[in-house]
Amino acid sequence: MSPSPAPAQRLPRDFRLYLLISVAGATVQFGQAVAVGWAIYEQTGTAMALGLVGLAQFLPILFFFLPAGQVADRFERRSVIVVSLVLTLLATLLLAICAGLHLPPGWTYGALVLTGCAQILNRPARDALMPALVAPARLAPSIALATSLHQIASMAAPALAGFGLALFHSALPVHLFNAFITLLALGAALAIRQRSRGNAGEPSRGRMAEVLAGFTHIWRQRLLLAVMSIDLFAVLFGGAVALLPVYAKDILHVGPAGLGLLSTAPAIGAVAAGLIVARRGVALDGRLFLGAVGGFGLMTVVFGLSSAFPLSLAALILLGGLDSISVVQRSTVIQQGTPDALRGRVAAVNRVFISSSNELGALESGLLASLTGPVVAVVAGGLMTIAIVLLAPRIFPELGAMRPARPDPDGIS
Repeated sequence: MSPSPAPAQRLPRDFRLYLLISVAGATVQFGQAVAVGWAIYEQTGTAMALGLVGLAQFLPILFFFLPAGQVADRFERRSVIVVSLVLTLLATLLLAICAGLHLPPGWTYGALVLTGCAQILNRPARDALMPALVAPARLAPSIALATSLHQIASMAAPALAGFGLALFHSALPVHLFNAFITLLALGAALAIRQRSRGNAGEPSRGRMAEVLAGFTHIWRQRLLLAVMSIDLFAVLFGGAVALLPVYAKDILHVGPAGLGLLSTAPAIGAVAAGLIVARRGVALDGRLFLGAVGGFGLMTVVFGLSSAFPLSLAALILLGGLDSISVVQRSTVIQQGTPDALRGRVAAVNRVFISSSNELGALESGLLASLTGPVVAVVAGGLMTIAIVLLAPRIFPELGAMRPARPDPDGIS
């Protein structure tokens, strides 16, 4: 009898701990988004206040992403993750105090600034750590597994948060639960044995050149610049998710539990698309990438015009699935086109692109909704996303033959 192949397929211990950290991070992030969004809208009744939620989280990312990428490549990455989780725990406890004492929104915005600091410190280090935890041949399936678990957590957390809000009529239990989950993640990070430091052998180029190396690499790799820029502007204008509390309360009239389901819907689509991609495989394809982004814009328009809860859910599910396909394409280009010595700094720049689209998209949606109403804001954003897709091939002809970019030997030639 041949020996069982199971041991060869067993996930490395440190990678299992890494997955726990990733799932915990998604649980806290998406549960917090529902709890904070509903509480802020209940307190203020204005879409602009929801936009300021995005701004509060984006500002620290804007100011600290360059040093955060340098930290992820210069210092031991597990230790950086530990520090970021301590900051996350403090921010979560502050949000719990805000909810328990019914403090003015300014205190909540302050906690979200701290959350933004923790995120920009955490994500570059976490993204750069993964290749050190698995064998090179297992990197692609490991990324797929981590992405799937992240999506499952992002699917469950909003629904749980929404039902928690409906059951307890307060965001306090949600934030206390998030604090507990963050403690678990902190314990997992402390238990990781593998040490990873990105650029110990990288030639010294001067402080400013090192800090800007991520930007330089992306600028020279036109395909990286293309996929990151298109995603940035598409999500920036197609930010329907930021206005979900308005739709749940004033348009669809489904309350906090309905808000949880609406917030979960994109993740359901993302998980379904991820399973299809994992089963059938999807090669890098510029037309597929642009089609997915364009479909994202179209579903944004459908959601914006809908006043029926089932149709709104369906539009958000399809939106999430199409977004997942574009994310897989973008992530593959970035991972394959970046040398290890630059992973932290490229991840930091990528994080700014993502946050610019998500958090600034929330600000743009809140501002436009306060001026024109939520329906006009969402529909206009979806139409802008479609326009970006139509213009993209002229600006970035490289998308016509989309292939993984080849990294420079040391990241800067």
